[in-house]
Amino acid sequence: MPAETLVPIIVTLAVFAVLLGLLKFMKQRGVGFTPRVFTALGLGIALGVGIQLALGRGSEAATVALDWIAVIGQGYIALLKMLVMPLIFVAIVGAFTRTKVTERLGHISAVVLAVLLGTVAIAALTGWAAAALTGLAGASFTANAAPDPSAVTALQSSQQQVENLTLPQEILSFIPTNVFADLAGSRPTSTIAVVIFSAIVGVAYLRLRDRDSVQAAFFQQLIDSLYGIVMRIVTMVVGLAPYGVLALIAHVMATSDYTAILDLGKFVLVSYAAIAFMFLVHAAVLLANRTNPLRYFKKAFPVLSFAFVARSSAGALPLNIETQENALGVDEAAANLSASFGMSIGQNGCAGIYPAMLATIIAPTVGIDVFSPAFVAGLVAVVTISSFGVAGVGGGATFASLIVLGTMGLPIEIVGILASVEPLIDMGRTALNVSDSMVAGITAANTSGTLNRAIFNDPTAHVTTESHEGL
Repeated sequence: MPAETLVPIIVTLAVFAVLLGLLKFMKQRGVGFTPRVFTALGLGIALGVGIQLALGRGSEAATVALDWIAVIGQGYIALLKMLVMPLIFVAIVGAFTRTKVTERLGHISAVVLAVLLGTVAIAALTGWAAAALTGLAGASFTANAAPDPSAVTALQSSQQQVENLTLPQEILSFIPTNVFADLAGSRPTSTIAVVIFSAIVGVAYLRLRDRDSVQAAFFQQLIDSLYGIVMRIVTMVVGLAPYGVLALIAHVMATSDYTAILDLGKFVLVSYAAIAFMFLVHAAVLLANRTNPLRYFKKAFPVLSFAFVARSSAGALPLNIETQENALGVDEAAANLSASFGMSIGQNGCAGIYPAMLATIIAPTVGIDVFSPAFVAGLVAVVTISSFGVAGVGGGATFASLIVLGTMGLPIEIVGILASVEPLIDMGRTALNVSDSMVAGITAANTSGTLNRAIFNDPTAHVTTESHEGL
């Protein structure tokens, strides 16, 4: 490699190492976790812009440097993906083993699912309206944009996993046929299959508890131990968030086409307007539960802000559960079920707004009237059903969009065109996803009569990211 290429690479990686050291120094000096994550966000933006200005977007030096930086960023994402299946299993089964009243679990599960699926249906309508009523339908705003060839190739590869599935076939694919393969994430619907398997194990435990208390007690101790171990691993991985965010944001900013981002700015603004509207829908649900939305958002801000910068519902799961229990007064069973279900079912942002907007944007290009009641009803139904099993890590929205577009027979190129701005929107979507799971938990606790309003109304009852040892 010539010196004129090698030197910039070494300098870039040296700067990256210094920034990593700065984040480590901030931790040693006692700076809180949330400020460090937001600092990493700012440093990542500066580093990424600097790489693009100094080395050039797509240059050999930039590509090599970003490959090394990706070891941190993609390594962090890989660790989060590693945790998704264990998290779902121990959280759902743990909710069954911790509850004392069997009848409540069915009620809690039904209410959680009703809120998640109800709000994701509203999110689909919101996404449709956002695209149809603001001039985005027809994709005319993408006239000067072209999809990244590498992104399109990756999308086509992903679509092959879900193409040619009818809606009934998609529902059938939710059923686990080989739980070990699903725990390894071998199928597109492995996530929801693990949810179903975990629920089956939980129900089996309840029946065993009625017949053999000794075996049931042993199993409960085993799950409690697994729960503790998995949550400790999550805490360790989440503690790496500032470093992962720095690397990920640097990569996004170094490889982004800023002209394309400006051209697609309207899509970004409309997307955030839709996200903001769905937060208002959450506030309305909270009011229906006779709880103060402002107090909720104040107490939920630490976990929502973490989800925003980390872009991972899975990484936010422990803080989600702790916030529900210790700050919002939700009982343990409802908190665990809502947080784990919400990580893989009915995500308002990634599985609701985004795929609905994309389908509405691209539909007119193939001669579909987006104001047709049949199109709107079909879109809401497909989005709601397809919201099952969308993993709570980066890339979930893209996969949900591929399912919706494929099921409705729409082209997928729009996903590649919007890839340059997708990470900017993903932060808001992830925060919305976490919020809908927490709202579901509050609703389930309220309707089952276990919501501790004294804790919810206590301004001193709150949870911070620093409350997790190791962060």
